[in-house]
This record gives sequence, C-alpha cells and structure tokens, in this order.
Amino acid sequence: MDVDQEIRRRLQSLNPEALELHDDSAAHAGHAGAAAGGGHFELTVVSAAFAGQPALARHRQVYRLLADLIPARIHALQIRAFSPDEF
Repeated sequence: MDVDQEIRRRLQSLNPEALELHDDSAAHAGHAGAAAGGGHFELTVVSAAFAGQPALARHRQVYRLLADLIPARIHALQIRAFSPDEF
C-alpha cells in the first residue's frame, strides 16, 4: 500500500466528513528528507472528533495515528484540521 493510501486508511478512525491529501513531494526533490524517501504532504481533514479541541490537540491526534510513518515515509506534514462547524 502506498503512503497516500495508508494515511487515508488510518485517518478513517476519525470518521472524517472531508479529507483532502496532497502529495507535494515532487516540489521538494533534492531535499534531504526527500532523498531519504520521506514524502511531503498537505492534509485537510474535517471531523466531529475535533469539536471543542484546540489546534494543537487536533494535530497531536493526527500525529498519533501516523507516528510510525514519520520520518521514514512522511518527512513533512502540513495539517489543517477542522470541526464540521468550522469548515
């Protein structure tokens, strides 16, 4: 399973109402993290699980789900996490 599919699969535990994942690795070719195989990703995820949580708690929740993919398969991850009311 490629890393994009794996990220999407793991984030399903958040029951996302929307999930957009963009692999921006090609724009970082030659970067040390890219040379080691880790990808650069931009993530937008909308989930009721984020309601009432500050941004830091939301990011930690996402990172916990993906922790073992970092840094080998994910070198950089930009996260935008919203509750449904915020999106």
